[in-house]
Amino acid sequence: MMPSTPVFLILCGVGLCSFMSYNLVRMPALAPFAESLGAGPVAVGFIVAASTLTGVFLKLPMGALSDVVSRRRLMLVGVLAFALPPFAYPLVPDLETLAVLRVIHGLATAVFTPLVLASVASMYPMTRGAALGWYTSAAQGGALLGPMLGGWLVDTAGFTQAFLAGGGFGLVALALFVIILFLYPEETPMTQKDTREVWADLQRGLSTVIGHSQMLMTSLAEAAKMMASGTLMAFLPLYALSIGLSLTDSGLLFGIQGLTSFLSKPVMGRVSDQVGRRPLITLGLVICGVTIMSLPYVTEFLPLLGLAAGFGFGEAVITSSSAAFIADLAAPENIGAGMGLRGTIMDMGHAGGPVLAGVLVATISYTGAFTVLGGLQFVAAWGFWLMTYRSSAVQPV
Repeated sequence: MMPSTPVFLILCGVGLCSFMSYNLVRMPALAPFAESLGAGPVAVGFIVAASTLTGVFLKLPMGALSDVVSRRRLMLVGVLAFALPPFAYPLVPDLETLAVLRVIHGLATAVFTPLVLASVASMYPMTRGAALGWYTSAAQGGALLGPMLGGWLVDTAGFTQAFLAGGGFGLVALALFVIILFLYPEETPMTQKDTREVWADLQRGLSTVIGHSQMLMTSLAEAAKMMASGTLMAFLPLYALSIGLSLTDSGLLFGIQGLTSFLSKPVMGRVSDQVGRRPLITLGLVICGVTIMSLPYVTEFLPLLGLAAGFGFGEAVITSSSAAFIADLAAPENIGAGMGLRGTIMDMGHAGGPVLAGVLVATISYTGAFTVLGGLQFVAAWGFWLMTYRSSAVQPV
Protein backbone atom coordinates (compact mmCIF):
# COMPACT_ATOMS: atom_id res chain seq x y z
CA MET A 1 0.00 0.00 0.00
CA MET A 2 1.23 3.49 -0.83
CA PRO A 3 1.92 5.79 2.17
CA SER A 4 -0.71 8.54 2.15
CA THR A 5 0.43 11.33 4.46
CA PRO A 6 0.09 14.78 2.85
CA VAL A 7 3.82 15.54 3.06
CA PHE A 8 4.75 12.26 1.40
CA LEU A 9 2.21 12.71 -1.40
CA ILE A 10 3.39 16.27 -2.09
CA LEU A 11 7.02 15.12 -2.05
CA CYS A 12 6.09 12.57 -4.71
CA GLY A 13 4.60 15.42 -6.75
CA VAL A 14 7.77 17.46 -6.31
CA GLY A 15 9.85 14.51 -7.44
CA LEU A 16 7.64 13.89 -10.46
CA CYS A 17 7.75 17.50 -11.70
CA SER A 18 11.40 18.06 -10.82
CA PHE A 19 12.65 15.05 -12.70
CA MET A 20 10.31 15.67 -15.59
CA SER A 21 11.98 19.08 -15.88
CA TYR A 22 15.49 17.68 -15.46
CA ASN A 23 15.11 14.77 -17.87
CA LEU A 24 13.24 16.83 -20.46
CA VAL A 25 16.38 18.97 -20.73
CA ARG A 26 18.96 16.19 -20.84
CA MET A 27 17.26 13.25 -22.62
CA PRO A 28 17.35 13.17 -25.58
CA ALA A 29 17.85 16.90 -26.23
CA LEU A 30 21.20 17.53 -24.53
CA ALA A 31 23.50 15.36 -26.65
CA PRO A 32 22.29 16.66 -30.06
CA PHE A 33 22.17 20.21 -28.65
CA ALA A 34 25.85 19.85 -27.69
CA GLU A 35 26.59 18.47 -31.16
CA SER A 36 24.88 21.50 -32.70
CA LEU A 37 27.43 23.65 -30.83
CA GLY A 38 30.30 21.63 -32.30
CA ALA A 39 30.83 18.84 -29.75
CA GLY A 40 32.35 15.52 -30.80
CA PRO A 41 31.80 12.19 -28.95
CA VAL A 42 34.30 12.91 -26.17
CA ALA A 43 32.96 16.44 -25.63
CA VAL A 44 29.38 15.11 -25.54
CA GLY A 45 30.42 12.72 -22.80
CA PHE A 46 31.93 15.54 -20.76
CA ILE A 47 28.89 17.80 -21.27
CA VAL A 48 26.47 15.11 -20.14
CA ALA A 49 28.68 14.27 -17.16
CA ALA A 50 29.24 17.90 -16.09
CA SER A 51 26.07 18.20 -14.01
CA THR A 52 26.93 14.98 -12.22
CA LEU A 53 30.28 16.36 -11.09
CA THR A 54 28.39 18.76 -8.81
CA GLY A 55 26.91 15.76 -7.05
CA VAL A 56 30.28 14.09 -6.70
CA PHE A 57 31.49 16.98 -4.55
CA LEU A 58 28.27 17.96 -2.76
CA LYS A 59 26.01 14.98 -2.10
CA LEU A 60 28.01 13.53 0.78
CA PRO A 61 28.55 16.80 2.71
CA MET A 62 24.97 17.95 2.02
CA GLY A 63 23.56 14.63 3.21
CA ALA A 64 25.63 14.74 6.39
CA LEU A 65 24.75 18.40 6.97
CA SER A 66 21.05 17.56 6.70
CA ASP A 67 21.44 15.31 9.74
CA VAL A 68 22.36 18.31 11.90
CA VAL A 69 20.46 21.29 10.40
CA SER A 70 17.03 21.79 8.81
CA ARG A 71 16.73 19.24 6.00
CA ARG A 72 13.81 20.97 4.29
CA ARG A 73 15.57 24.32 4.04
CA LEU A 74 18.50 22.62 2.36
CA MET A 75 16.09 20.82 0.02
CA LEU A 76 14.75 24.19 -1.13
CA VAL A 77 18.15 24.95 -2.68
CA GLY A 78 17.86 21.80 -4.77
CA VAL A 79 14.30 22.56 -5.88
CA LEU A 80 15.36 26.06 -6.99
CA ALA A 81 18.16 24.48 -9.00
CA PHE A 82 15.59 22.32 -10.80
CA ALA A 83 13.36 25.29 -11.58
CA LEU A 84 15.66 28.08 -12.80
CA PRO A 85 18.56 26.76 -14.98
CA PRO A 86 16.41 25.36 -17.84
CA PHE A 87 15.49 28.93 -18.81
CA ALA A 88 19.18 29.69 -19.45
CA TYR A 89 19.82 26.91 -22.00
CA PRO A 90 18.37 28.84 -24.99
CA LEU A 91 20.91 31.61 -24.28
CA VAL A 92 23.97 29.33 -24.40
CA PRO A 93 26.38 30.44 -27.19
CA ASP A 94 29.16 27.82 -26.93
CA LEU A 95 30.30 24.56 -25.34
CA GLU A 96 32.20 26.24 -22.50
CA THR A 97 29.09 28.09 -21.33
CA LEU A 98 27.03 24.92 -21.69
CA ALA A 99 29.46 23.03 -19.46
CA VAL A 100 29.25 25.72 -16.76
CA LEU A 101 25.45 25.71 -16.93
CA ARG A 102 25.41 21.93 -16.59
CA VAL A 103 27.51 22.18 -13.41
CA ILE A 104 25.05 24.73 -11.98
CA HIS A 105 22.06 22.61 -13.01
CA GLY A 106 23.69 19.72 -11.18
CA LEU A 107 22.94 21.45 -7.88
CA ALA A 108 19.41 20.15 -8.31
CA THR A 109 20.14 16.47 -7.88
CA ALA A 110 23.25 17.09 -5.75
CA VAL A 111 21.24 18.76 -3.00
CA PHE A 112 17.69 17.49 -3.37
CA THR A 113 18.09 13.77 -4.09
CA PRO A 114 19.99 12.49 -1.02
CA LEU A 115 17.92 14.71 1.27
CA VAL A 116 14.52 13.60 -0.01
CA LEU A 117 15.57 9.93 0.16
CA ALA A 118 16.75 10.44 3.74
CA SER A 119 13.44 12.16 4.57
CA VAL A 120 11.34 9.32 3.18
CA ALA A 121 13.50 6.65 4.82
CA SER A 122 13.17 8.43 8.17
CA MET A 123 9.39 8.85 7.81
CA TYR A 124 8.79 5.10 7.27
CA PRO A 125 11.45 3.08 9.16
CA MET A 126 9.47 -0.20 9.09
CA THR A 127 8.43 -0.12 5.43
CA ARG A 128 11.14 2.03 3.92
CA GLY A 129 11.64 -0.25 0.92
CA ALA A 130 8.03 0.23 -0.14
CA ALA A 131 8.03 3.97 0.68
CA LEU A 132 11.27 4.58 -1.20
CA GLY A 133 9.91 2.48 -4.04
CA TRP A 134 6.83 4.69 -4.32
CA TYR A 135 8.81 7.93 -4.12
CA THR A 136 11.44 6.83 -6.64
CA SER A 137 8.62 5.59 -8.87
CA ALA A 138 7.06 9.06 -8.79
CA ALA A 139 10.43 10.62 -9.65
CA GLN A 140 10.80 8.02 -12.38
CA GLY A 141 7.49 9.24 -13.77
CA GLY A 142 9.39 12.40 -14.67
CA ALA A 143 12.05 10.28 -16.35
CA LEU A 144 9.23 8.61 -18.29
CA LEU A 145 7.38 11.72 -19.45
CA GLY A 146 10.28 14.15 -19.79
CA PRO A 147 12.25 12.37 -22.54
CA MET A 148 9.17 11.57 -24.59
CA LEU A 149 7.95 15.17 -24.44
CA GLY A 150 11.49 16.49 -24.94
CA GLY A 151 12.16 14.39 -28.02
CA TRP A 152 8.84 15.39 -29.56
CA LEU A 153 9.38 19.09 -28.80
CA VAL A 154 12.89 19.10 -30.30
CA ASP A 155 11.66 17.35 -33.45
CA THR A 156 8.60 19.56 -33.91
CA ALA A 157 9.48 22.92 -32.35
CA GLY A 158 13.20 23.07 -31.59
CA PHE A 159 15.58 23.08 -28.63
CA THR A 160 14.37 26.38 -27.16
CA GLN A 161 10.78 25.21 -26.69
CA ALA A 162 11.98 21.99 -25.09
CA PHE A 163 14.16 23.84 -22.58
CA LEU A 164 11.42 26.34 -21.70
CA ALA A 165 8.99 23.49 -21.10
CA GLY A 166 11.53 21.98 -18.71
CA GLY A 167 11.66 25.26 -16.80
CA GLY A 168 7.88 25.33 -16.54
CA PHE A 169 7.72 21.93 -14.88
CA GLY A 170 10.51 23.00 -12.54
CA LEU A 171 8.41 25.96 -11.40
CA VAL A 172 5.50 23.62 -10.64
CA ALA A 173 7.83 21.54 -8.45
CA LEU A 174 8.93 24.70 -6.64
CA ALA A 175 5.32 25.71 -5.96
CA LEU A 176 4.54 22.28 -4.50
CA PHE A 177 7.57 22.37 -2.23
CA VAL A 178 6.65 25.83 -0.95
CA ILE A 179 3.31 24.31 0.14
CA ILE A 180 5.22 21.83 2.32
CA LEU A 181 7.38 24.58 3.83
CA PHE A 182 4.42 26.76 4.82
CA LEU A 183 1.68 24.24 5.62
CA TYR A 184 3.61 21.29 7.05
CA PRO A 185 6.48 22.44 9.29
CA GLU A 186 9.02 19.86 10.39
CA GLU A 187 7.64 17.82 13.29
CA THR A 188 10.97 17.63 15.12
CA PRO A 189 12.80 20.92 14.55
CA MET A 190 16.57 20.75 14.94
CA THR A 191 18.09 21.98 18.19
CA GLN A 192 19.82 25.32 17.73
CA LYS A 193 23.59 24.78 17.55
CA ASP A 194 26.51 27.08 17.02
CA THR A 195 28.86 26.67 14.08
CA ARG A 196 31.41 24.67 16.06
CA GLU A 197 28.81 22.12 17.18
CA VAL A 198 27.43 21.76 13.67
CA TRP A 199 30.92 21.24 12.28
CA ALA A 200 31.73 18.60 14.91
CA ASP A 201 28.49 16.70 14.20
CA LEU A 202 29.12 16.95 10.46
CA GLN A 203 32.61 15.48 10.80
CA ARG A 204 31.28 12.69 13.03
CA GLY A 205 28.62 11.71 10.52
CA LEU A 206 31.04 11.80 7.59
CA SER A 207 33.65 9.64 9.32
CA THR A 208 31.02 7.11 10.39
CA VAL A 209 29.63 6.40 6.93
CA ILE A 210 32.92 6.66 5.03
CA GLY A 211 34.35 3.92 7.25
CA HIS A 212 31.41 1.55 6.69
CA SER A 213 32.53 -1.06 4.12
CA GLN A 214 29.05 -2.33 3.30
CA MET A 215 27.68 1.16 2.68
CA LEU A 216 30.66 1.75 0.40
CA MET A 217 30.08 -1.48 -1.53
CA THR A 218 26.36 -0.80 -1.91
CA SER A 219 27.19 2.66 -3.21
CA LEU A 220 29.72 1.19 -5.65
CA ALA A 221 27.05 -1.17 -6.97
CA GLU A 222 24.82 1.84 -7.65
CA ALA A 223 27.78 3.62 -9.26
CA ALA A 224 28.25 0.76 -11.72
CA LYS A 225 24.60 0.94 -12.69
CA MET A 226 24.85 4.71 -13.08
CA MET A 227 27.87 4.33 -15.37
CA ALA A 228 25.66 2.30 -17.68
CA SER A 229 22.74 4.70 -17.30
CA GLY A 230 24.94 7.72 -18.04
CA THR A 231 26.31 5.99 -21.11
CA LEU A 232 22.81 5.40 -22.43
CA MET A 233 21.84 8.99 -21.66
CA ALA A 234 24.74 10.35 -23.69
CA PHE A 235 25.02 7.89 -26.55
CA LEU A 236 21.73 6.06 -27.04
CA PRO A 237 20.27 9.07 -28.94
CA LEU A 238 23.38 9.25 -31.13
CA TYR A 239 23.41 5.49 -31.70
CA ALA A 240 19.72 5.64 -32.61
CA LEU A 241 20.43 8.41 -35.14
CA SER A 242 23.27 6.34 -36.60
CA ILE A 243 20.88 3.46 -37.39
CA GLY A 244 18.22 5.71 -38.89
CA LEU A 245 15.91 6.40 -35.95
CA SER A 246 14.65 9.86 -34.96
CA LEU A 247 14.97 11.80 -31.72
CA THR A 248 11.29 11.07 -31.13
CA ASP A 249 12.17 7.37 -31.31
CA SER A 250 15.00 7.97 -28.83
CA GLY A 251 12.56 9.71 -26.51
CA LEU A 252 10.32 6.66 -26.67
CA LEU A 253 13.25 4.39 -25.81
CA PHE A 254 13.99 6.47 -22.72
CA GLY A 255 10.27 6.63 -22.05
CA ILE A 256 9.80 2.86 -22.01
CA GLN A 257 12.85 2.58 -19.78
CA GLY A 258 11.25 5.09 -17.42
CA LEU A 259 7.84 3.40 -17.64
CA THR A 260 9.29 0.04 -16.67
CA SER A 261 11.07 1.60 -13.69
CA PHE A 262 7.94 3.55 -12.77
CA LEU A 263 5.84 0.38 -12.63
CA SER A 264 8.50 -1.81 -11.03
CA LYS A 265 9.92 0.28 -8.18
CA PRO A 266 6.95 0.16 -5.76
CA VAL A 267 6.59 -3.60 -6.26
CA MET A 268 10.30 -4.33 -5.96
CA GLY A 269 10.57 -2.05 -2.93
CA ARG A 270 7.95 -4.14 -1.15
CA VAL A 271 9.67 -7.33 -2.28
CA SER A 272 12.95 -6.06 -0.81
CA ASP A 273 11.19 -5.47 2.54
CA GLN A 274 10.19 -9.12 2.52
CA VAL A 275 13.07 -11.07 0.97
CA GLY A 276 16.05 -8.79 1.60
CA ARG A 277 18.01 -6.25 -0.38
CA ARG A 278 21.15 -8.17 -1.41
CA PRO A 279 19.65 -10.70 -3.86
CA LEU A 280 17.69 -7.98 -5.65
CA ILE A 281 20.66 -5.61 -6.02
CA THR A 282 22.75 -8.45 -7.46
CA LEU A 283 19.98 -9.51 -9.83
CA GLY A 284 19.47 -5.95 -11.01
CA LEU A 285 23.14 -5.53 -11.89
CA VAL A 286 23.10 -8.72 -13.95
CA ILE A 287 20.00 -7.57 -15.86
CA CYS A 288 21.56 -4.16 -16.59
CA GLY A 289 24.74 -5.85 -17.82
CA VAL A 290 22.93 -8.18 -20.21
CA THR A 291 20.74 -5.45 -21.70
CA ILE A 292 23.40 -2.82 -22.30
CA MET A 293 25.80 -5.35 -23.85
CA SER A 294 23.04 -6.42 -26.26
CA LEU A 295 22.20 -2.93 -27.54
CA PRO A 296 24.81 -2.54 -30.31
CA TYR A 297 23.71 -5.83 -31.88
CA VAL A 298 20.17 -4.54 -32.42
CA THR A 299 19.20 -2.14 -35.19
CA GLU A 300 15.39 -2.43 -35.18
CA PHE A 301 13.17 -0.18 -33.07
CA LEU A 302 10.96 -2.80 -31.40
CA PRO A 303 13.85 -4.99 -30.12
CA LEU A 304 15.51 -1.81 -28.85
CA LEU A 305 12.32 -1.02 -26.95
CA GLY A 306 12.54 -4.43 -25.31
CA LEU A 307 16.14 -3.88 -24.25
CA ALA A 308 15.33 -0.41 -22.93
CA ALA A 309 12.49 -1.89 -20.88
CA GLY A 310 14.83 -4.58 -19.55
CA PHE A 311 17.40 -2.01 -18.48
CA GLY A 312 14.65 0.00 -16.79
CA PHE A 313 13.58 -3.05 -14.79
CA GLY A 314 17.13 -3.82 -13.70
CA GLU A 315 17.60 -0.19 -12.71
CA ALA A 316 14.38 -0.27 -10.67
CA VAL A 317 15.41 -3.44 -8.85
CA ILE A 318 18.73 -1.90 -7.80
CA THR A 319 17.50 1.57 -6.86
CA SER A 320 14.48 0.52 -4.80
CA SER A 321 16.69 -1.84 -2.78
CA SER A 322 19.96 0.06 -2.43
CA ALA A 323 18.58 3.21 -0.82
CA ALA A 324 16.66 1.11 1.71
CA PHE A 325 19.77 -1.01 2.35
CA ILE A 326 21.82 2.09 3.13
CA ALA A 327 19.11 3.28 5.53
CA ASP A 328 19.02 -0.16 7.18
CA LEU A 329 22.77 0.02 7.79
CA ALA A 330 22.68 3.57 9.20
CA ALA A 331 21.60 4.81 12.62
CA PRO A 332 18.73 7.35 12.50
CA GLU A 333 21.11 10.26 13.06
CA ASN A 334 23.28 9.17 10.11
CA ILE A 335 20.70 8.41 7.42
CA GLY A 336 21.33 11.68 5.60
CA ALA A 337 25.08 11.05 5.57
CA GLY A 338 24.50 7.51 4.30
CA MET A 339 22.32 8.75 1.45
CA GLY A 340 24.91 11.42 0.69
CA LEU A 341 27.66 8.79 0.50
CA ARG A 342 25.52 6.72 -1.86
CA GLY A 343 24.76 9.77 -3.97
CA THR A 344 28.37 10.92 -4.22
CA ILE A 345 29.68 7.53 -5.30
CA MET A 346 26.74 7.06 -7.67
CA ASP A 347 27.56 10.37 -9.30
CA MET A 348 31.18 9.36 -9.73
CA GLY A 349 29.87 6.46 -11.79
CA HIS A 350 27.33 8.64 -13.57
CA ALA A 351 30.02 11.15 -14.50
CA GLY A 352 32.58 8.52 -15.43
CA GLY A 353 30.28 6.45 -17.63
CA PRO A 354 29.70 8.99 -20.42
CA VAL A 355 33.35 10.09 -20.38
CA LEU A 356 34.63 6.51 -20.63
CA ALA A 357 32.02 5.65 -23.25
CA GLY A 358 32.90 8.77 -25.25
CA VAL A 359 36.55 7.70 -25.43
CA LEU A 360 35.56 4.14 -26.36
CA VAL A 361 33.09 5.27 -29.03
CA ALA A 362 35.71 7.57 -30.54
CA THR A 363 38.53 5.00 -30.48
CA ILE A 364 36.71 1.67 -30.92
CA SER A 365 32.96 1.67 -31.61
CA TYR A 366 29.54 1.71 -29.99
CA THR A 367 29.87 -2.05 -29.65
CA GLY A 368 33.08 -1.76 -27.65
CA ALA A 369 31.69 0.98 -25.41
CA PHE A 370 28.47 -0.86 -24.55
CA THR A 371 30.33 -4.15 -24.04
CA VAL A 372 32.81 -2.66 -21.57
CA LEU A 373 30.10 -0.85 -19.60
CA GLY A 374 27.96 -4.00 -19.55
CA GLY A 375 30.86 -6.10 -18.31
CA LEU A 376 31.37 -3.71 -15.41
CA GLN A 377 27.87 -4.59 -14.20
CA PHE A 378 28.86 -8.24 -13.79
CA VAL A 379 32.04 -7.29 -11.93
CA ALA A 380 30.01 -5.05 -9.61
CA ALA A 381 27.44 -7.80 -8.97
CA TRP A 382 30.17 -10.26 -7.98
CA GLY A 383 31.94 -7.73 -5.75
CA PHE A 384 28.74 -6.59 -4.05
CA TRP A 385 27.62 -10.15 -3.27
CA LEU A 386 30.98 -11.07 -1.74
CA MET A 387 31.50 -7.85 0.24
CA THR A 388 28.03 -7.67 1.81
CA TYR A 389 27.57 -11.26 2.93
CA ARG A 390 27.78 -10.19 6.59
CA SER A 391 25.03 -7.56 6.26
CA SER A 392 22.46 -9.34 8.39
CA ALA A 393 24.88 -9.38 11.33
CA VAL A 394 25.83 -5.71 11.15
CA GLN A 395 24.20 -3.22 13.46
CA PRO A 396 23.36 0.31 12.30
CA VAL A 397 26.18 2.81 12.78
